[in-house]
Amino acid sequence: QVQLVESGGGLVQAGGSLRLSCVASGGTFTSYTMGWFRQAPGKEREIVAAITWSGSRTYYSDSVKGRFTISRDNAKNTVYLQMNSLKPEDMAVYYCAAKASSFIGIVTTTSYDYWGQGTQVTVSS
Repeated sequence: QVQLVESGGGLVQAGGSLRLSCVASGGTFTSYTMGWFRQAPGKEREIVAAITWSGSRTYYSDSVKGRFTISRDNAKNTVYLQMNSLKPEDMAVYYCAAKASSFIGIVTTTSYDYWGQGTQVTVSS
């Protein structure tokens, strides 16, 4: 069983930056594709970014491409999401997720096996 714990959320002004972290425990971190999802009030949870176990391939949603960067440090069992040029529409609860599959292009919530509790990102305009 993999446990995921996110941190780094908070309040930021539009145009600002935040870096989210997610620490994994209880499994072999390099066995998993890692993803970041977000869910705004009244909306469905959606993929933000994903990264394969080696970090060689990444995926970004169109809404964050060019502004967000996903990375991982396998020695620290940690995946990061660097968020720059934040917009009010980025405001949501951000979730870290893990899946054993290496199919990074499959981005549905049901394709991910493990989830963190989420961290709130608030962007003021």
